[in-house]
Amino acid sequence: MKHRLIIVSLVIIYLVIVGCDPSDKPARGFEDEIFVLADSAEYLEFKEVLDSTFEKLIYTPQPEKIFTLKRINSSEMSKYKRKKNLVFIAPLYSTSETSKFIRTAIDSAIENKLNEDPDFIVYKEDLWARNQIIVILSAKTADDLNSKILRNSDNLLYKFQKISDKRLFGSLYQPRYEQQDIEGKLLKDYGWVIYVQADYKVAKNEAEDNFVWIRRSPGSDMERWIFVHWVDNATPEYLNEDSIKTIRNRVTKKFYRTADNLGYVVIAEDYFTVNEVNFNDRYALFTQGLWDLNVKGMGGPFVNYVFYDEETQRLYMLDGSIYAPKFYKRNLIQQMDVTLQSFRTEKELTDNRREDLLDAVKD
Repeated sequence: MKHRLIIVSLVIIYLVIVGCDPSDKPARGFEDEIFVLADSAEYLEFKEVLDSTFEKLIYTPQPEKIFTLKRINSSEMSKYKRKKNLVFIAPLYSTSETSKFIRTAIDSAIENKLNEDPDFIVYKEDLWARNQIIVILSAKTADDLNSKILRNSDNLLYKFQKISDKRLFGSLYQPRYEQQDIEGKLLKDYGWVIYVQADYKVAKNEAEDNFVWIRRSPGSDMERWIFVHWVDNATPEYLNEDSIKTIRNRVTKKFYRTADNLGYVVIAEDYFTVNEVNFNDRYALFTQGLWDLNVKGMGGPFVNYVFYDEETQRLYMLDGSIYAPKFYKRNLIQQMDVTLQSFRTEKELTDNRREDLLDAVKD
């Protein structure tokens, strides 16, 4: 009877995966949690490579994980099926319940690809909840599967990060809390726009220096700062690590200063990383690092995008910083990152969006 119940439950799961429309209910849980469906013994075989893929550390300056993995058993699936991030992992032909689950949940064509293609991974979105991602990791043997994860670790992490950004932007972007009058003025004056939430204020708008600073909660223990700076008549030659450090330090020395004017923000020496990324279909450099005061006493993390816009021959620097010494900052950093990704030049806006923003400008 027990064996028959397992078969019935697997058949139901198969029918759900291949035949049902996605749920309209939103996925649940924290953005930084990934639930891993795996048998306990097999999970230990893959834990090291899964940890190195998803539990990468960022420094805020305290070490914090990008994602945290939590293992669950197949018997617990009903409790976790609407979670935001799910991974099913097992060798394709082991005797574990997770392996049986995977083989039942896929058709023969997918099984053949998992068996034959050393880099094939199954991605499924919006299965049991809206904006959910499910990944099936499997291969002929445990060694093959470990190798597959290692070779594809960057893509796996990127996939989870992008759908997490999508979910977060959907929660941040609320038209009734959008300050379209500020956005429209930035568009009118400078030819670009960035999403401005209701609780942000324009702290500095320096046309002569091509600099706009938007702040949230100044003087509190959870401050957030965004600046946009651009260099006219630039070239792509500025797209290098040395230029990023030079430009950012020059800008923050002038505008990010203490009340007594003795201290100013500089890039800290530790944990500075630069990576090549795609920013709205443009080549860009994405920087993560720590900021500090030249006189010490304050500090925190920042994220930064630099790209060259051929249309205007401008080099843009978009920067988001956090000062929140009492708080866990991983999610705050992601909020800064997602807000920076809302940046658009005038050419990238639809006609309706452009008209709405310009109409909102106060005389």
